[in-house]
Amino acid sequence: MDFIPSLPTLAAFSAACLLLAATPGPDMTLSISRSLRDGRLAGLAVLIGTNLGITVHTMLVAFGVSALIIASPTAFLVLKSGGAAYLGWLAIQAVRKGSKFTARPEGGSKGTAKAAFLNGIWVNLLNPKVIIFFMTFLPQFVSAHDPHVTGKLLFLGFWFMLISLPITIAIVLTAHRLSDWLQRNPQVLRGIDYTFAGVFSLFAVKILMTQAR
Repeated sequence: MDFIPSLPTLAAFSAACLLLAATPGPDMTLSISRSLRDGRLAGLAVLIGTNLGITVHTMLVAFGVSALIIASPTAFLVLKSGGAAYLGWLAIQAVRKGSKFTARPEGGSKGTAKAAFLNGIWVNLLNPKVIIFFMTFLPQFVSAHDPHVTGKLLFLGFWFMLISLPITIAIVLTAHRLSDWLQRNPQVLRGIDYTFAGVFSLFAVKILMTQAR
């Protein structure tokens, strides 16, 4: 199969993916936050949303659209302003609603899962750092002169999601297991709310400071 990289390249890429999956970012922060507040189903729904976002980013990189977005100052400014605003909104929500646990079905409800799914999509799609990351990360493992470069970029993007899923799912399930204990310790929970709000705010500032070049 021409679209599959060589074994050494795939091994190096897989190792990098595992490291990146364990690195904190807006996606991880959101999945943990929703798992603690709304249950396991909501946390997993965030992962589905963020992975859908990664699918879009992979296709944009493979077909050259991301390069056009970064090359346009206006488009890039709109993207990063929207991303920063959305993270700012999540920070406010973490403070206002983060610790308001209510009785929920095991794992969470379908309504909260749908909202979490949409949160996951938008927090990923509106992050210009993800676009820049995929534009600089994926091409490192493919030669620009490779006639199958588009297919290989698509393969690597989907392989990135496959490799990352076990780690991200484990993080969500661990957060869910902690939720009952946190309900019995509201002061600790409130501190976590403010921590999430601070992290979201920090990521929002970092996005605003992101430069296309």
